[in-house]
Amino acid sequence: MIQGAMLLGGLVLLIVGGELLVRGAVRIATRLGLSPMLIGLTIVGLGTSTPELVTSIQAARIGAPGIALGNIIGSNMANTLLILGVAALLAPVLVPRGVLWRDGGVGAAAAMLLLAWGWTAGLNQLAGGMFVVLLGGYIVFAYLQEKRGFAHSAAYDKAAAAREADPGLVVPDPGGGNLLVALALFVGGLALVVGGGALLVEGAVQIAAALGVTQEVIGLTVVAIGTSLPELVTSAIAALRRQGEIALGNVLGSNIYNILFIGGVTGLVAPGPVPRSMVAFDLPLLVAVSLGIMVLAWTGKRLSRIEGGVLVLAYASYIAFTAGLVRL
Repeated sequence: MIQGAMLLGGLVLLIVGGELLVRGAVRIATRLGLSPMLIGLTIVGLGTSTPELVTSIQAARIGAPGIALGNIIGSNMANTLLILGVAALLAPVLVPRGVLWRDGGVGAAAAMLLLAWGWTAGLNQLAGGMFVVLLGGYIVFAYLQEKRGFAHSAAYDKAAAAREADPGLVVPDPGGGNLLVALALFVGGLALVVGGGALLVEGAVQIAAALGVTQEVIGLTVVAIGTSLPELVTSAIAALRRQGEIALGNVLGSNIYNILFIGGVTGLVAPGPVPRSMVAFDLPLLVAVSLGIMVLAWTGKRLSRIEGGVLVLAYASYIAFTAGLVRL
């Protein structure tokens, strides 16, 4: 009971703190004269991943790689199967093929890289540095694509989805707003995120011990689902507003940021091994799912409600198998 309250309380602090942190950062960046597009691709895009980032770093630093990596891998599984499936159930998602292969391909390649490092040296500082550099390259590429008027990138859609759900993330007028208020929002949000991450990880570790299950199971299920809730909300809102391409981009963008940003920074700050069970099963499955969703969307040029239902059922089956409720 206490462990569950710790986990839930940590999750609430993470979500609230993450929102405040990003709001403050957006206002500060605006006062510094950054363009709205650049703010969206960096401050909003990266900032909305802060809860997952802090959770994975906190877990890795206390020697809980199952929760750290489970949060990353499990969040991508939830994004691709659960969140995209729910979005398609709410409204069929039209799939621009160029966007699918460009951004979906980057996400699938990132998952393959994580699998390759997991088989060999683990998520060490070299891997983390490489992931961060690749993320920087992707953001520069996305920025140039937007400047040239090409189809919106997943990074752009991730920021757009967050702004659709939270008008407070919309870039204010240049020079508008009080800088002290912006700084207070940023610092206060950061404090809540750090405290919430510590509370969530401690609760997750204790729940794993109390239930007699591995930390990998808790990381892939409870922690990953919890930290993915904001993405579920933003994609659902986009789908209800018949903005299926933004819902899709939000999922693809989140998958890229989860591995390259969260995995990269985690590797730099708290390097460690990738649990063998994840290398043997969960990561290959994530690669297969990432490629499979591209094929599924490619064949019909959209994700129908029936296909959305299949994705949700597939995720439910994955969770049941991971939690030991079913056996092959």
